[in-house]
Amino acid sequence: MGALFSIAIDGPSGAGKSTVARALAERLGAMYLDTGATYRAMGLYMARNGVPLDDARAIAENCARADIHVDYDAEGRQHVYLGKEDVSEAIRAADISLAASSVSSVPAVRERMVELQREVARGHSVVMDGRDIGTKVLPNATLKIYLTAPAEVRARRRHLELARKGMNEPFQKVLEEMIRRDETDTRRAASPLRKAPDAVVVDCSVMALDAVVNRVEALAREALEAKA
Repeated sequence: MGALFSIAIDGPSGAGKSTVARALAERLGAMYLDTGATYRAMGLYMARNGVPLDDARAIAENCARADIHVDYDAEGRQHVYLGKEDVSEAIRAADISLAASSVSSVPAVRERMVELQREVARGHSVVMDGRDIGTKVLPNATLKIYLTAPAEVRARRRHLELARKGMNEPFQKVLEEMIRRDETDTRRAASPLRKAPDAVVVDCSVMALDAVVNRVEALAREALEAKA
């Protein structure tokens, strides 16, 4: 599509950021990077190694030991690794979502992950999703989107997603964890979840997935035309 571009999609957990970003990247011929997956991998590392998730100092001391990297298969799908292990599925468990939220509040972790994310994206047109992409990782993004929906809607979607993967978590537990994650993400001192001043808000509460992707794609193409 000519000159390089970057699109940042931020929003709370379970809003569908990864699904929308992945579809958008495919339509625009860009690289997709799910930055939240890198924090989930760090959370998984801490959980597996018995690092207390309420001990910021211990997390900071251990984060440099986690061998986390991102790779892409022949079809362009992102895979996240801890060492040589592909943990792309393991990091989607509900308890790892909470672990990711805990580790992401630690400045040392965020500094390392932002460096990793920028390195993956360097020299490519990219679509990134997360919680601080437009405010921290890609502050000069071509387009910034803030994708959101009420916690109940997001929890219902996450519950169905987990069920399809054979993870039979009670809905109430998923909802409570979603609310706790929202609170942690918005209140943390290091790069809290917030809408960038120049981001376009897209409320996906009652929109079908295709409609959301179409809306964001239209906004992206408008932004690219304006940049040309």
